[in-house]
Amino acid sequence: MQVDEKILEKVNEWLSPAFDEATKENIRQLMENSPKELTESFYKDLEFGTGGMRGIMGTGSNRINKYTLGKNTQGLSNYLKKVYPDKELKVAIAYDCRHNSDTLANVVAEVFSANDIKVYLFSALRPTPELSFAVKHLNCHCGIVLTASHNPPEYNGYKVYWTDGGQIVPPQDAEIIAEINSLSFEDIRFSPKKELISYIDKEVDEAFISASVKNGSFNAKGKDDFKIVFTSLHGTSITIMPEVLERAGYKNVYVVEEQSAPDGDFPTVKSPNPEEPEALTIAMKKAEETGADMVIGTDPDSDRLGIAVRDNEGKLILLNGNQTMVLMTRFLLDQWKKEGRITGKEFIGSTIVSTPMMNRLAEAYGVECKTGLTGFKWIAKMIKDHPQQPFIGGGEESFGFMVGDFVRDKDAITSSLLACEIASEAKAEGSSLYQKLLEMYVDFRFYKEHLVSLVKKGMEGAEEIKQIMTDLRNKPLQQINGSRVTLVEDYQSSVARNMITGKEKTIDIPKSNVLIYYTEDGSKIAARPSGTEPKIKFYISVNTDLASTDRFEATDKTLRQKIDNIVLDLGIEA
Repeated sequence: MQVDEKILEKVNEWLSPAFDEATKENIRQLMENSPKELTESFYKDLEFGTGGMRGIMGTGSNRINKYTLGKNTQGLSNYLKKVYPDKELKVAIAYDCRHNSDTLANVVAEVFSANDIKVYLFSALRPTPELSFAVKHLNCHCGIVLTASHNPPEYNGYKVYWTDGGQIVPPQDAEIIAEINSLSFEDIRFSPKKELISYIDKEVDEAFISASVKNGSFNAKGKDDFKIVFTSLHGTSITIMPEVLERAGYKNVYVVEEQSAPDGDFPTVKSPNPEEPEALTIAMKKAEETGADMVIGTDPDSDRLGIAVRDNEGKLILLNGNQTMVLMTRFLLDQWKKEGRITGKEFIGSTIVSTPMMNRLAEAYGVECKTGLTGFKWIAKMIKDHPQQPFIGGGEESFGFMVGDFVRDKDAITSSLLACEIASEAKAEGSSLYQKLLEMYVDFRFYKEHLVSLVKKGMEGAEEIKQIMTDLRNKPLQQINGSRVTLVEDYQSSVARNMITGKEKTIDIPKSNVLIYYTEDGSKIAARPSGTEPKIKFYISVNTDLASTDRFEATDKTLRQKIDNIVLDLGIEA
């Protein structure tokens, strides 16, 4: 394979004296033995996506390594000094269970310290929501977490948080990227000032646990009779979750021991992602052995949660992210209503690819539903931009939820506790979490969602994803599954086009490469390339009335068939 000249220019830059001998030797090996991998490693620079910067670990500009992260950190240091001149700058850094996360966290800490910035570095791995909390708790100017969430073992990543504990958003992200891009690798300061690096652990843990229990606990009944199986999927939640549940009063918690040790290889699962049913297989088996009421699984950095509960026949079933989101949101709305805290100024948060039921809930309770792009940084921005509007809670379809605003990112720790509170209370009242969901379908209409993710790896895959979006954008579908398309929202051009009248409206949301089709029969189909994985995702939502809970099975079958037909019609079978 012939390597492109522009790529070779980049490669030669990495063979300069600015890089260590180990890096240069790795490049020489790639040049000799693997030109395809060399091309993949250098054909582009890693970029910030919806969840920060993520990529495969290795040598090159398109890889996570000490130089790409060092350059990020140098650029961020320069930016902090511009934004906060003459201030004593402070940052907090956390990391997850992945290979090299601790090493990379130390590199980041050293670069910050070399730039005269005070660093609070967690002494061991911690959940991502605790980092978001720590930024505010320690009055830091920014925070970094080294994580690749639920990506495969070869990945790692770098998330940036600001003073409010939320991830960076426009225009700030573009300003930081511009600062990073203005640098050369020779500009990175790698010589640490050790006196500026402090290690943090128990004090911040205690504050976070107390805040989590305070925000996620509602004095639910029936805790003595409620059994929980919990798995951290080899991730960070094992450091915090058992203690949170114990302090909230749950005594019957069964930890999946074979998945409790943090391990970046994630040896017992194909993917450490609670969105994938296979990830909870071992936990489900343990739940059957123990007669547990609920299964909870969190991803490696503990911001996403997967839940399994028993249906009306006692069978364990997995809930999807939309289902857990609406259950938690309604419970919080009920609590606020009981306490007389709903005045009409409050809001809940959701995303453009999540279930439309969130809007129904907002209408029913007299609050606003603010809807943003995918990623909790947008919900955090809603809170920051509207301080006069109390935030109740919110989530997104990808198994994330946030309870209140003490953490400004999705938080599987507090959300898991909230789920236990709802389910324990329901069981004590002779109901169940599952039954509560069916009742919601009767009250607010039966919305059924389905996600199709098509994996397209590497440079060729990126081009294929680009072409799919181009075709959907330039040759809009006229009908889907026999139903006429009535509206197409293009978030890249910020235009919503009525396909019947031809009228166009401006979309008042930041630009993003997302297309949403709406059809005459109420279906909604969104297409979006992932910002953190080599995937294109299709989000399908269909709905109908549900007359009574005993009609659920038949109605569910009808909606499931409708989704299958849409998938077939679009030709997007995974």
